[in-house]
Amino acid sequence: MESVLRPLIVIGGSVVVTLLAGWAVDLLLRRADSRHHETPLWGLLRRCRPPLQVVIITALLRGSYRQMKIDWVWEHRAGIGQALSLVLIGASAWLVVRAAATVVEASYARYATSTRDPARVRRVRTQVTLIQRVVIAVVTVVAIAAMLLTFPPMRGVGTSMLASAGLLGIVAGVAAQSTLGNLFAGLQIAFGDMVRIGDTVVVDGEWGTIDEITLTFLAVRTWDERRITMPVSYFTSQPFENWSRGGVQMTGTVYFHLDHSAPVAAMRKKLRDILGDIAAWDGRDWSLAVTDTTPSTIQVRAVVTAKDADDIWTVRCAVREQLIGWLRDHHPYALPRIATSPAALPPGEQWAELTGAGARPSRNGASSPAEPAPRTGRG
Repeated sequence: MESVLRPLIVIGGSVVVTLLAGWAVDLLLRRADSRHHETPLWGLLRRCRPPLQVVIITALLRGSYRQMKIDWVWEHRAGIGQALSLVLIGASAWLVVRAAATVVEASYARYATSTRDPARVRRVRTQVTLIQRVVIAVVTVVAIAAMLLTFPPMRGVGTSMLASAGLLGIVAGVAAQSTLGNLFAGLQIAFGDMVRIGDTVVVDGEWGTIDEITLTFLAVRTWDERRITMPVSYFTSQPFENWSRGGVQMTGTVYFHLDHSAPVAAMRKKLRDILGDIAAWDGRDWSLAVTDTTPSTIQVRAVVTAKDADDIWTVRCAVREQLIGWLRDHHPYALPRIATSPAALPPGEQWAELTGAGARPSRNGASSPAEPAPRTGRG
């Protein structure tokens, strides 16, 4: 009877204590959240309940499993203790990571609601994201090291490796030079405010938005939903365009190659009417001028503005489409033409082209041989 009651008491007691502790902590967090509406921290901390319960029940079983006094448990007590220790270390790391992520997320949410500047919000979001990744990486490494140290053979290996730590450090530094470079580049991007999540950039001729920043790579989402993954060291060593630095307002241009007879003044008036009907135009500025000329065409440039990169693309496309349609319908002569056949020659030049320089047309239109050249001298 005792062999049955002891396991039930140990396991059942651990489960009951774990459930009561989780319920009590959740109740306290709910009350704190109801009293402090200005911060979402207490409500977000409720996410830590599952790892907390795993830590509690594992710690209770780790300290009381020997009290069950079961033969097979006693025979494998070392293995059971080792397994519970590994679970306890893993659950503790899970709890620390979840708590750190909750605090970071709550801080970002509170800052985002109190700040009206989108650029600062994106900067803080980039920083807290990288801080969270650093915390996860550090906690994971420490947890794995703690798990390895629970094995007695690993302690001897670690002691012997300390003697050659200097040489191993040099080798590791050389081998991981690129990785460490990306790591420090990621920290430089996060706290140097070079690029932020949500910024519009142009890299290698590709226009897109920063979609994700990690410690080693950066993902750019292009306008056609592609993802370009680049090492973060690229943004610290290569020039790139950041259209979101110093504000997101944009100025765009539309070029037209037209005939010299194009009505520029009428085009300028029509451009103003077109912009008035485009909702994406922010009304800051506009202009139209002849910027270049060639023997066959002139280059007309229209300048428009918008509040961001997406709207400037919409405005440029609408202006290009509507101005070309207006010229086609009302001023077709202004559109450039390409000659596809040789020009017609006058009748005399046509005859000379066909028969050579020794023939000319007569007065009545009939052709006659050319008169001989006058003689000079005697004979």
